[in-house]
Amino acid sequence: MVVHFSPQRQSGPFDLFSLIQNFDLTPALRSHAERRLRFALTRADSHVQRIVVRLCDINGPRGGEDKRCQLQVLLTGLPDVVVEDTEADLYFAIDRAADRAGRSVMRKLGRKQSQHRHSRPLTWDADPSV
Repeated sequence: MVVHFSPQRQSGPFDLFSLIQNFDLTPALRSHAERRLRFALTRADSHVQRIVVRLCDINGPRGGEDKRCQLQVLLTGLPDVVVEDTEADLYFAIDRAADRAGRSVMRKLGRKQSQHRHSRPLTWDADPSV
């Protein structure tokens, strides 16, 4: 099942897609995932093109610590950020994966800005009289 979270409903320019395996996506779970991702990535929203959310119940009805949330954040001009978390509770897996994705994206953007600052050529004002 593929679900498209419409970016027009909330603030933020990025698209949010979800791929679901082995269970039904409830409106509450969908809303939770959308809210957590927008909160975690709001500072980087101008750099985020799309977020792909993959939710999976690995063992199906057998239960256990097997609810997986994988996030792929597609950034403008940078490699994708991919994080994954597996927990017994899918809401918790979404929370942890969203938090990790937000930190990873901000770290990657910080490195890009740092490299940009250090890569500027030095200019010298040469005084021909000296």
